Amino acid sequence: MNAIVNAAAGTLGASVSDQVDWASKTYLVVDDFIGVRQLLRESLRSLGARTIDQASSGGEAMGLLNKTRYDVVLCDFNLGEGKNGQQVLEEARMRNLLLPSSVFLMVSAEKSVESVMGAAEHQPDAYLVKPITEGVLLTRLNRVWRKKQVFGLIDQAYAEKDYLRAARLCDEQIAVNKAHEIDLLRMKARLMEKSGEPAKARETYERVLAQREYQWARSGLAKIRMADGEFEQARQMFQTVIAENRYYIDAYDQLAQAWQHMGKHEEALNVLERAAKLSPNSVPRQRNLGQACLKLGNVGMAEKAFRKCIAIGEYSIRKTPDAYLGLARVCGLKNDPKEALQLLIAAQREFGADHPDMELRTKITEGLVYHESGDYRRARKAGDELEALLQATPERPDVPTCLEMATLLFAVGVKEAPVDLLCYVIRNNHDNTLLQDEVQQIFEKARMGEEGEKLIRGARKEAIDLMNQGVLLWKTGKLAEAVEWMRNARTALPHNVRILFNSAQILISHMQQRGYSAELHEEAHKVLTHVDHLQPGQQRFAQLMEQLLGLAPKAEEPAQGAPAGEVAAA
Repeated sequence: MNAIVNAAAGTLGASVSDQVDWASKTYLVVDDFIGVRQLLRESLRSLGARTIDQASSGGEAMGLLNKTRYDVVLCDFNLGEGKNGQQVLEEARMRNLLLPSSVFLMVSAEKSVESVMGAAEHQPDAYLVKPITEGVLLTRLNRVWRKKQVFGLIDQAYAEKDYLRAARLCDEQIAVNKAHEIDLLRMKARLMEKSGEPAKARETYERVLAQREYQWARSGLAKIRMADGEFEQARQMFQTVIAENRYYIDAYDQLAQAWQHMGKHEEALNVLERAAKLSPNSVPRQRNLGQACLKLGNVGMAEKAFRKCIAIGEYSIRKTPDAYLGLARVCGLKNDPKEALQLLIAAQREFGADHPDMELRTKITEGLVYHESGDYRRARKAGDELEALLQATPERPDVPTCLEMATLLFAVGVKEAPVDLLCYVIRNNHDNTLLQDEVQQIFEKARMGEEGEKLIRGARKEAIDLMNQGVLLWKTGKLAEAVEWMRNARTALPHNVRILFNSAQILISHMQQRGYSAELHEEAHKVLTHVDHLQPGQQRFAQLMEQLLGLAPKAEEPAQGAPAGEVAAA
């Protein structure tokens, strides 16, 4: 257990002799017991702290984090009813409510593997076990604060998605901060992966491993192997990492992916089940376990995972409709359409306002529930209603939803609408051969194999011709026409990554040749952000983002010696 706590703490062994001006910092103390809040407040006051806010619940903490960017947050893990400390940290990270230089300390009397693992997954800067002495608090704050100042500008570049600049900043810091070399190399390797530079990431991991056998570096090399299609080698490496540290939870998730890529879905399920037992309070992991079980027809385990996912996700920012829809499918397979429909109503009520495609997704699941429980008349009715929804809404959902909808529509006897959906999917992914194979399988299941092949070829050609025309305009110097053409192409195919990249490239070229434009800069930034959301880790994304950010007028340089937090906030 001590090994887990130490790993979560992230201590760097720095001396505490260098004094930090703790009096000038802002603090937030979060605990549901007033006595504990007072004790922590007094401990901070003994360090010189003056500005200390307090919250008695996770909800109150989020309200304060929305208003103020604190330098230091001390948050209890167990906060009674509502969000726990893990969920506060999770949401604060995802919503960027903490500055790159902010310190988040998780405080708890909990020593269980489940609690520590859950908190550590969301990267608190330290995990402190009660009771906490002033000496321990000061030592940990000093260590973490120094590290934050080293990483402040790197984190800011990362937040701006300028991964190549962030990697260069890592090299600069390595040259002057040998004490933090390993942590900086870890960040650099991660940045090289985000920049689509696996060879450079591999070099960095190997540089680390030449000094010491770090499991995260070994796991990083395994991820690169997996990305290169070397699934068996990756599997062996992940299993070695787990054998050396059974609490290295990320290796379980990656190992499950390796098994899935190899077509070994039972093995993948076994790994996910082990991971969920070790760290059961992860909403995404319970959801993935449920979906893996559903795919294999393990209805009992799928039900258990989806119900757990709904329960632990009640106050989590990672709460999604997937567990509700998955559990509804389970109920359909158990021939319990009544509960399935209740779950669909609950999903619509919970998520309808924030998910514009919620009505579509619940209607698809409703149709599948009826079809799987043998009520083909109601399944056909749901299919007819889906057709009407498609005609009324020009926007198309994501790829998995499109494939699921096409499968249902074919199953209930509809032809034209699912064909249009599948062709739309191909046009937006014209160079994704694996997806094309999946679409072809849907056509074959609908007894349209030969026709499907022709439709796929035609959809691919349409996308390629659309893209090539815009590139031709650009290459022949017709920049304004190329910009406009690619805008129309993005409207027609909003999720085609190659069209999006070419559109961003043309916008950048326009500014390079004809001068900076704030409107074009914003447009290009939105396009690249959309690409990074669709397919993160693309080399071209990092290169284009660096070019784009280099075009913007330079902001006024911060005053010499300004704290990292102030620079980040400017």
